[in-house]
Amino acid sequence: MATAAAPRSKRFERLAQRSVNKEVFITELHELGLVVMQSPNDPKPSLAIESGRVVEMDGRTAEEFDAIDRFIARYSIDLEAAETSMAMGSTEIARLFVDINVPQKRVMEVMSGCTPAKIAEVMGELNVVEMMMAMQKMRQRRKPADQAHVTNWKENPALLAADAAEAGLRGFAEAETTVRVARSAPFSALALLVGSQVGRPGLMTQISVEEALNLRLAMKGLSTYAETLSVYGTIPSFLDGDDTPWSKGILASAYASRGIKSRFTSGSGSEALMGYGLGWSMLFLEIRCILMVKGAGSQGIQNGSISCIALPESLPNGVRGVLAENLVAASLGLEVASGNDAMASHSEMRKTAKLMLQFLPGTDFVTSGHSVMPRKDNLFGGGNFDADDMDDWLVIQRDMQVDAGLVPVRENDVLETRAKAARAIQAVYREMGFPEITDAEVAAATTAYNSDDMPERDSVRDLAAADAFLESNRTALDVVAALARAGFDDVAERVLEMQRQRVLGDYLHTSAIFDDEFHVLSAVNTPNDYMGPGTGYRVSGELWDRIRALPQALDPRDLLAEEAPDPGLTLTPMGTAMAKAGSEVVVAVGPAFATAMNETLAGWSHADVLKAILDGIESEGVPWRLVKVHHGADLADIGISGARLSGSGIAIGLQSKGTALIHRKDLAPLNNLELLSQAPNLTLASYRALGRNAACYAIGKAPHPVPVKIDNEARLRLIVHTTLLHHREVNQIDADKGVVEMEVSFQ
Repeated sequence: MATAAAPRSKRFERLAQRSVNKEVFITELHELGLVVMQSPNDPKPSLAIESGRVVEMDGRTAEEFDAIDRFIARYSIDLEAAETSMAMGSTEIARLFVDINVPQKRVMEVMSGCTPAKIAEVMGELNVVEMMMAMQKMRQRRKPADQAHVTNWKENPALLAADAAEAGLRGFAEAETTVRVARSAPFSALALLVGSQVGRPGLMTQISVEEALNLRLAMKGLSTYAETLSVYGTIPSFLDGDDTPWSKGILASAYASRGIKSRFTSGSGSEALMGYGLGWSMLFLEIRCILMVKGAGSQGIQNGSISCIALPESLPNGVRGVLAENLVAASLGLEVASGNDAMASHSEMRKTAKLMLQFLPGTDFVTSGHSVMPRKDNLFGGGNFDADDMDDWLVIQRDMQVDAGLVPVRENDVLETRAKAARAIQAVYREMGFPEITDAEVAAATTAYNSDDMPERDSVRDLAAADAFLESNRTALDVVAALARAGFDDVAERVLEMQRQRVLGDYLHTSAIFDDEFHVLSAVNTPNDYMGPGTGYRVSGELWDRIRALPQALDPRDLLAEEAPDPGLTLTPMGTAMAKAGSEVVVAVGPAFATAMNETLAGWSHADVLKAILDGIESEGVPWRLVKVHHGADLADIGISGARLSGSGIAIGLQSKGTALIHRKDLAPLNNLELLSQAPNLTLASYRALGRNAACYAIGKAPHPVPVKIDNEARLRLIVHTTLLHHREVNQIDADKGVVEMEVSFQ
């Protein structure tokens, strides 16, 4: 006989359907490297130096070093600081991070002498809040920034240029693109360059492609930075990936020698994902990567688990470990583009919680990057945040007075900027003899939501032209000339200035970005000077004015303005209201009713609401009278004032915004018979039923409580309107008038 299945909790069944439970969560398995922090297999910190040479590090002798150990020992550890740093307790070092009396420089000095295992041990002493406090101090550049992703599935140049321009207008300091078809890279880089300089002077751009091609495009002047130099924390992963620590360092030097800013890329989980975690924690391996980046002389790193984020997030400490790797990079003097770019979760709540660890303290680039297109068009594999999240981002900045790199924009400004960028790249294509960008494409790119809105192009012709452009000796200077010939002098000057800045080389400093006037802001000339409350970077002045001025923000004065009297209803004062006898119902209204206000939060006119209430009272054959309470606007006060005048002791209290109740004169003011508290959900049938029930109470008949729809989002949606409408009612209070009998006339 089959055993009946045990009944399930309906709440647990519902929870199982929540977006967060689409994720896969696993327990730690140390031998496979499936542990984010503090694996029992992690080496213990140690360092021995003889004759200026590291002979032992983290439990391994020089003879046992792998190539990564040798690189770190030779190039990444400050041996002069090492003796002091390694002698300090890890807790002692951790406390330096959160002590506002210890400057950033001192923490960096100590960290410069630490081995990978020592750094991992220090991070293990810090909780998430302490890491956020530390990041606020250790960020290299004073002002945080953000990076944009700009791609589209059709690789349409007009749409790429328009999206890049919008990225600039929105305040992004960098914009990155990649390709679906590798051969389209030259034209994608070109569209990104032109569009970006329409949106904001000094917006730096890169194209993420194979490194040799990336370098060729940069040498043509089509991009200004790169972050495609990947490093890994174990030698098998390195060999499975590409190159060695030394070859990566040489490549970084190649970029720098051509005036191209570069960052390396790493991130927790890559080694375990590739099958070569070797039993060490993800954070320990990432620290090895970061030290290699430092030793190679790069100005920064893109880290934060990046494309592997779902793997550490499947484990305990996953998000804490990501913040730890960002903090380690900053404390070693590197610019940090702190991830938040790849899809991290199905759960919007979980995604935002992860983001806040970098968003609130600020990193050099809060994301690497934030898609300015809808997710469908993101060729980086689907971004964590995209075009649909822009307003959320801006509101959170405003909520917390935080600069996370973006500023509000007006729709008209966006449309004008997008149109100009599309026309500019159209002109470049025309002047340089590339396949035509039609006026229809320009118009579509100006207003497009995604690439579905774009006309089709002849991809065969585009790819052939892109190949020819790559193989030619034409450079960004030819693009400048084309823009100038077509009348886009301002864009031409900006593209030319980007080339001049490459020659100057100032933006090769750590954490360098440009402001709108091509001034370099870096860790050198605008270092982070946070030392506790009242110090460091604060959002204020003109920027704070911009951040808080959301386009959708209403002017409260518009909602405070008095309305014209309701044309369908006239209330005529008949003198001070007096108590009467008999089975009547008094309807008591607020001081603004049908005068300074004429409709409820639900949009019902006062005439229709009052008519519905009176119809309900009359349906039970009960007489009524109307009074206006001038001495207060509180609903309980309005209701009890009417009840004390009613012959039956029963009254309906009605605020001008539509909230209503039935009161009885012997009850406490804040007690009542029935309360219709959610005015936005009340219908005329609700008010009619309220009138009928009040009549039933007056004649001793048992009523049925009025059914009211519960809307848990009504307060979110309408609390501001409620507040301002109530202010309008409060402004009509006149204590000298008291309670006045009113004659009712419907038109």
